[in-house]
Amino acid sequence: MSLPAAVLFDMDGTLVETESIWYDAEAEVMASLGADWGPEHQAALVGGPLELAVDYMVRHAGGGHDHDEVAALLIATMERRLRTEAVHWRAGARELLEALDALGVPCALVSASWRNLVEAVHDAVLHEVGHEVFATSVAGDEGERTKPFPDPYLLAAQRLGVRPRDCVVLEDSHTGVTSGLASGALVVGVPSLVPLEPAVGLVLVDTLVGLTPEILGAWSADWAAGPQAP
Repeated sequence: MSLPAAVLFDMDGTLVETESIWYDAEAEVMASLGADWGPEHQAALVGGPLELAVDYMVRHAGGGHDHDEVAALLIATMERRLRTEAVHWRAGARELLEALDALGVPCALVSASWRNLVEAVHDAVLHEVGHEVFATSVAGDEGERTKPFPDPYLLAAQRLGVRPRDCVVLEDSHTGVTSGLASGALVVGVPSLVPLEPAVGLVLVDTLVGLTPEILGAWSADWAAGPQAP
């Protein structure tokens, strides 16, 4: 039986359904700045690092707002909502995570969200599968570069003691897919709000439902053995 050396999960939109909460938090912040906010604006930010999202929001609000103040307000608003509103697993995510854990496949959580938001999601739902189900986690405010750079996934693989090319990355956004592919891992893309374009090293699926460790292992083995793999 072939299994991946490790599976590296994105959080927002891949592991948990938080994109609607992000939208409401962004709209709340923008309303306080006197600006409108629509789905088209959120789509431009999906999977992106917080710093770029705040830059976009400040520009959309007409400029003149302090970047750090808007960032702090967005993080505080999002954390409050994560801790007071229902957070749900993405379809099939919990089942896949538990199956990987049962077979001893190490998993990491790799998010562009900041650490306090990762902790808020953990307190909301991730604790349901046990505190040790993720061997390590990497947040967007840790390290000099986050997604779309490969650094977060490279760091997760290093901490797990495995080669990136032997890992499977699960992502829902273009930014996250770019990060995962740049690390050398096989990426499984599960689009949430925006479509993903085909790419070498990217397997596109409609849902995590039905995915098993064995399926991921077979895909990963083919990728790691291929001439295109780094």
